[in-house]
Amino acid sequence: MIYWDLFLVFFKIGAVSFGGGYGMISLLQDEVVAHGWLTKEMLMNFIAVAESTPGPIAVNVATFVGSSQGGVIGALLATFGVVLPSFVIILLIAAIMHNLLKFRGVQAVLGGIRPSIVGLVLGTAFTMLLTAVFGFSSFGKGFSFDWRALVILFLLFVVWYVFRKLKKAELSPIALILLSAVLGMGFYAIPL
Repeated sequence: MIYWDLFLVFFKIGAVSFGGGYGMISLLQDEVVAHGWLTKEMLMNFIAVAESTPGPIAVNVATFVGSSQGGVIGALLATFGVVLPSFVIILLIAAIMHNLLKFRGVQAVLGGIRPSIVGLVLGTAFTMLLTAVFGFSSFGKGFSFDWRALVILFLLFVVWYVFRKLKKAELSPIALILLSAVLGMGFYAIPL
């Protein structure tokens, strides 16, 4: 039964999520936590790991959750479930793409989806900030401020800003991820 649940949940996530991995983080969180497969904190930790590993976040999370709940078969079914809707939709769009974009209705739909994707990404970023820095998980549970996470966030911003001003170029996201890993090892190795 767990195999069917993994496939269906991740199929649903893959079918209704727009905007890529960041756009589906809130839906991933709702479904995975509601099914008791991971806690909210475990999911946020894994999303941080999934962002620094190759591949899409949704596929990485689906594979991890599937593996933790149903072994290799669970990982394969969850991953297949999250990828299948996109695969089918892209096949359909590719077949009719040259005629599709000339319709105003299609342009209007795409124009309406773009702002919602920005909102989903910003909402996810805000939720992750509240969880990582302020330890906020839900209303009524209070805050658990993590000064180390705030210092790491501040240092990353300073490095990004200085690099951008001095080099007149963007700092690689990979460099920021590696720097944050080093800072995390340093700051969290310090006993309180």
